[in-house]
Amino acid sequence: MSGRTFRVKRQIAALHRRLRELRLLAYGAVHTDHPVMAHIIPIRRCNLSCTYCNEYDNFSKPVPTSVMVDRINQLADLGTTIITLSGGEPLLHPDLDDIIAAMRRRGVLACLITNGYLLMPDRIERLNRAGLDHMQISIDNVMPDDVSKKSLKVLDKKLQMLAEHALFHVNINSVVGGGIKNPDDALIVGRRAVELGFSSTIGIIHDGDGQLRPLGDHEREIYGTMKRLEKRHFTRLSFFQDSIADGRPSDWRCRAGARYIYVCEDGLVHYCSQQRGYPAKPLAEYTVDDIRREYITEKSCAPYCTVSCVHYVSYFDFWRGEQTIKAAPAAETRPELVQIQK
Repeated sequence: MSGRTFRVKRQIAALHRRLRELRLLAYGAVHTDHPVMAHIIPIRRCNLSCTYCNEYDNFSKPVPTSVMVDRINQLADLGTTIITLSGGEPLLHPDLDDIIAAMRRRGVLACLITNGYLLMPDRIERLNRAGLDHMQISIDNVMPDDVSKKSLKVLDKKLQMLAEHALFHVNINSVVGGGIKNPDDALIVGRRAVELGFSSTIGIIHDGDGQLRPLGDHEREIYGTMKRLEKRHFTRLSFFQDSIADGRPSDWRCRAGARYIYVCEDGLVHYCSQQRGYPAKPLAEYTVDDIRREYITEKSCAPYCTVSCVHYVSYFDFWRGEQTIKAAPAAETRPELVQIQK
């Protein structure tokens, strides 16, 4: 395929994807009784061991493909509009392409979070054929260190492959905070992403409980520069990150368990990756009643939460849906729901 033919094909794919996004997001803005986004885990195992990460192991087997397809269908039956495959490292699942194809058959936006290590031209082409819509890769530094091996030095060739072969949208997320040694690396990573034609965002690494770790002065400076770069290339609502950068709590209504759900490898629904254990109900038994309950449940961990995807999804309803049920503190084993006294 010539370079010009590929660029035209990519533009057509981008236009079709944008139209689908607008239709699905409009539906999500109007109707509240369904998840806008779900993260689902096809495998907990990862080929890396970043020290800040609490979402992987080095031994788990892949979730059987038939089970994954059933879960995809259950999420679609709940009306979920975006499904993101995460991990662990989802590219370790031997039938990942079949899982992505199952997502597209149900009309959802198919997304993937990966460390990028296993990408090769033929693997990217397979993702194209499966119908992947979005990929995100987080790159933590320029040179690998004892905190993270997700470095630009290692992954730059993978990024070039994506620039040459991917029909899907690619976002490169750089990070500050959480033990990252050189905050200037985030800016180098972001500029390289833009140079290759990708969108670029910046995240603030959370602590082991997914909670706030305020940035230092230089980290805040890098964060501000990256936000200006991000706004030019990839518009996102991220007001909550400004609070995190300044060490301030965020005042928002977390819709985890309702508009956003996290499905672990055991098929249980959780609030998010950092609050696994709540409500811990099997996806096969999750109903609109559960969605409606969690929609109006105030989460005690919300003020210092750094889990960006939950924040983004919750923006759909920031102006409506007063939360009148309060979950017990996140540290408790079994949160009991109590009515908030007015």
